Amino acid sequence: MAKFSRTWWGKRFIEALEAFSDSGRLGRGRSYASNGKIIEYKIDGNKITAKVRGSINPYFGVYKEPKYDTKIEITPIDKASWSKAIKYVSSKASFVSKLLMNEVPDSIDSAFADLGLHLLPHSRKDFKTSCSCPDYANPCKHIAGVYYLVASQLDHNPFLLFELRGLSKEELQSELVKSPLGQILSAELTTKETPLVAETSYYTKLEQVPVTEQMHSREFWLGTKRLPSNIEVAEPAIIPAIVVKKQGDYPAFWQKDTSFITVMKELYQRVRTKNKDVM
Repeated sequence: MAKFSRTWWGKRFIEALEAFSDSGRLGRGRSYASNGKIIEYKIDGNKITAKVRGSINPYFGVYKEPKYDTKIEITPIDKASWSKAIKYVSSKASFVSKLLMNEVPDSIDSAFADLGLHLLPHSRKDFKTSCSCPDYANPCKHIAGVYYLVASQLDHNPFLLFELRGLSKEELQSELVKSPLGQILSAELTTKETPLVAETSYYTKLEQVPVTEQMHSREFWLGTKRLPSNIEVAEPAIIPAIVVKKQGDYPAFWQKDTSFITVMKELYQRVRTKNKDVM
């Protein structure tokens, strides 16, 4: 069975649907999401629209593959409540640092609950769904399939949670700049990613450099300056591996179920252990 979410917030998003849906339809929904049955889908604010392929069934007189229009609407948070929530979130360094690393803080649910709000879907009332298929159940397998794909998007873009609750990226930034910590997070949201450049080889090519001066063999091998007898060990960074941690546990290029940060930590530890006698 394909995994559609590996982060805790993506799984929580799915759990909200599974809490009030038929397990059989959910199973078919997962199959629809993983087998390319969803032709296209679009997220516009708190509304998700999609076109989903149906099934051919001669028994019911369906000889041509149907296409159904599916809609999912997440109940938005009003503007005044959003202003209070963002003010609280941007005042907490622990929240801002997590969001900077493209992660949702573990305690964000309780922070919103203190204000009488929910960022993640909380109950059936948080959803309004419809589908043009003849299935009487709601949500049907087509809606479930779209829902699973949206959950997978949340792994790579946790700020989509804010959009699905009615707060656009532009509005989020305008609220964040009202506090010093929020300004840091707002600036990060506007940072453009450096495009990847394809390389044919990861090894440095050797180049021939002409020698302009004649060098004595003794100077070549011994050098004109002696190396220091004691080599100072560099101090560890205040925030080790910040570039790695900034990618989050499941960056877009990471397709494994284990955390990217955990794997890199183990790699760094093996390198340190192997080379500790060299330093």
